[in-house]
Amino acid sequence: MAFSFLTQELAIDLGTANTIILMNDKIVVDEPSIVAIDQNTGKPIAFGQKARMMHGKTHANIKTIRPLRDGVIADFNAAEQMIRGFIKMINYRNSFFTPSLKMVVCIPSGSTEVEIRAVRDSAEHAGGRDVYLIYEPMAAAIGIGLDVEAPTGNMVVDIGGGTTEIAVISLGGIVINQSIRVAGDVFTSEIQQYMRQQHSIKIGELTAEDIKIKVGAAMSELDVYPEPYAVRGPNLMTAHPVEVSVTSQEIAHSIDKSLVKIEAAIIQVLEQTPPELYADIVQNGIYLTGGGALLRGLDKRLYEKINIKFHVSDDPLHSVAKGTSIALKNAEKHSFLMR
Repeated sequence: MAFSFLTQELAIDLGTANTIILMNDKIVVDEPSIVAIDQNTGKPIAFGQKARMMHGKTHANIKTIRPLRDGVIADFNAAEQMIRGFIKMINYRNSFFTPSLKMVVCIPSGSTEVEIRAVRDSAEHAGGRDVYLIYEPMAAAIGIGLDVEAPTGNMVVDIGGGTTEIAVISLGGIVINQSIRVAGDVFTSEIQQYMRQQHSIKIGELTAEDIKIKVGAAMSELDVYPEPYAVRGPNLMTAHPVEVSVTSQEIAHSIDKSLVKIEAAIIQVLEQTPPELYADIVQNGIYLTGGGALLRGLDKRLYEKINIKFHVSDDPLHSVAKGTSIALKNAEKHSFLMR
């Protein structure tokens, strides 16, 4: 392609919890999907980690916004500002020109036409000249290293921040898929609720997120138990400061209902899978990716429930982004990319 050196190619995993951007197969942005806006001017003042540190601590003039909810854009203007801000973070100082941007952005497999249009418009308004879209489970499968073009059935379960994507992939296409809005954000709010009900302690979103990372588990019986995590906050009745120790067993109990929903969705997809592909899946196992795959004991719990081996991918947080980056090469030739 003539003047290809004038084109900057970006692979964007626009997630509910984190946005990851790759350029030339290198991660150049890995930041929380959050933006802080000045209420008086409507202009952004911080993005990503800086904005996350302000979350829950702002005054009337500053508002922190998470533009994506349940995997889709909930605030179009904030999403556009955020994408623009992240692209500016990529160092262009060596350039004497603003490059033309070619992007591949991934979207949940259950997205409606309106939601797909919102992502495409946001990417274009943020400077994308050539915008392609890819479904998250397809990107995850490519990122894990599966041969998606082969006549073999592969099943991927991608537990992100806003959605859990379950898909059976064969011959470069998604055969069966389901996208449910039960994922990391729901786990976080269930932990907050549990702390209120069981310990009468009020905690914010960021603290609940920390609890999930430090002692999050999918089952009570683990091979190795993490150290209990000390949580501080106000008592709901007295407002006096209290400190409680939280164990992985408690967290497994608090998010159990959501995990049951994920199990049911996986079983539902398996029920709809053609027999030949089902046989491949039983032989190859099911691949777990996304931040939710890091829950301790999740693969074991799912194996006990479904009786098919589950593999946690090597780098579950970045599988989708890596797959998007691989799909960006020769984007015109891939049938699974949408324009």
